[in-house]
Amino acid sequence: MRVPDAVASVLAGLGADTVFGLVGSGNFHVTNALIARGARFIAARHECGAASMADGWARLTGRPGIVTVHQGPGLTNAITAITEAAKSRTPMLVLSADVAAGAVRSNFRIDMAGLAQAIGAVPARLHSPGFAADDTARAYRTAAEDRRTVILALPLDVQAGECEGPPATQPPPAVAPAPPDHDGVARLAAAIGRARRPVFIAGRGARVSGARRALERLADACGALLATSAAAKGLFRGNPWDLDISGGFASPLAAELIRGADLVVGWGCSLNTWTLRHGRLIGEGATVAQVDTDPAALGMHRPVDLGVTGDAALTADAVTEALAGAGADLAPEAGAVTGARTGAATGIRHGTGYRSEELRQRIARGIRWRDVPYDDDSTASRIDPRTLTAALDDLLPAERVVAVDSGNFMGYPSMYLSVPDENGFTFTQAYQSVGLGLASAIGSAIARPDRLAVAALGDGGALMGISELETAVRLALPMVIVVYDDEAYGAEVHHFGPDGHPLDTVRFPPADIAGIARGFGCAALTVRRREDLAGAGDWLDGPRDRPLLIDAKVTSTAGAWWLEEAFRGH
Repeated sequence: MRVPDAVASVLAGLGADTVFGLVGSGNFHVTNALIARGARFIAARHECGAASMADGWARLTGRPGIVTVHQGPGLTNAITAITEAAKSRTPMLVLSADVAAGAVRSNFRIDMAGLAQAIGAVPARLHSPGFAADDTARAYRTAAEDRRTVILALPLDVQAGECEGPPATQPPPAVAPAPPDHDGVARLAAAIGRARRPVFIAGRGARVSGARRALERLADACGALLATSAAAKGLFRGNPWDLDISGGFASPLAAELIRGADLVVGWGCSLNTWTLRHGRLIGEGATVAQVDTDPAALGMHRPVDLGVTGDAALTADAVTEALAGAGADLAPEAGAVTGARTGAATGIRHGTGYRSEELRQRIARGIRWRDVPYDDDSTASRIDPRTLTAALDDLLPAERVVAVDSGNFMGYPSMYLSVPDENGFTFTQAYQSVGLGLASAIGSAIARPDRLAVAALGDGGALMGISELETAVRLALPMVIVVYDDEAYGAEVHHFGPDGHPLDTVRFPPADIAGIARGFGCAALTVRRREDLAGAGDWLDGPRDRPLLIDAKVTSTAGAWWLEEAFRGH
């Protein structure tokens, strides 16, 4: 068997049924071999777009995204999106052709292992034809089981060889979650038992472990309020104690309640500067605890009073059991918790903690940004992005996946567009790169065809990644692409403008982005007033046989609230 066929056979046996990429001579054979074995190949127009599509797809399916690229520039073109995936711990396998070992003077030669290590990815390689199948299986399992981004080099001389057909392979079994540290569970249970106003913040690790029910059960037992990092938005959707996102995107009420906590527990959450507003969401004297499968993550971004190693769901269950076993010791000191009750079904003694009927009503009325009054800055020619996004939230179907690019605008879709659950939000912001949003939305649309994909982009990111409009049109994806068009790199305008710096380098003349989109084959409309969104309603009522791009000419009189917060933090 040819080596490319062996590689494809192994990956097909392991469950690789969707592949993203851009084909050159170096990855031509392996890509076709994957297609021959039943894989659906999504051809992107740029390698960075291919990798970002695979990233978005992997985040929603939970399986390794597969990317195939040419040697040299094929890989380097994709590096920004691969870096985002690596920093987000997205399971991804990049099949990258490489020059032959003897081609020491090839202009395509680069230090692939060094490049992978530099961006936080795992380097891997086909070392010889005889070991090609084993090397491939090992790389895939590393991506799947360790949730890492792996770059597998496919040297041309190895690809040209032949090998024995690989044995039948089966998809890797589900990885056993990391059991919690017993002593850590006991200490965390004691801290929760003492808390008067506990708040849980769930992150990507809690989302991956499927920890919602376990965390809700524990929160009910101690009266905790529930919040998420941006990466886990939607995890507690529908829970009456859900505060939505913690950090720069937190609503005023959510920020008030998190800041008022006497115990903050991060569950699979890095507790970084964005999630805690540079630490300002931690109240004076509050205890901070963190649960993570990786011991190195504990206290990485800020000091913690208590760190527990373990899977978020298993640890939450263990703490709940510890509290149940403690019986009356669950209730804090007299006066700390009122209205304690016992759950007849579980035997757990429940405390109201932070919770009260009055607070439940406050959360129901005022936790969403849409419930916060604001002065509408819309003019005759430009629409306030808050007004735009609230109108879209009303117009678009509830079953949606929102993918957000980076930029001054990004808080508006993150906070004003609701999502049905944690699989309704794709947030490629670990590397804070502009231009990945459209491609990650395409990957999300392919992963969840049952939901309407909504790409939220700034004009800078839209124009940077615009080649993938052709991909969306070619695939006839029924997705909505919203461009928040302020004719500038808004973050830089609002960062440097107040100090009087010249802004000519970050401002641009008007562009007809809707017209450009029509040239690619999209349906498109320009929105300057709320009434202009009527065309979007027509598209939603129609066949949805091509993407819709909305070029929203938005006001930009001041920096977004979350951006101002970030600048103050620096």
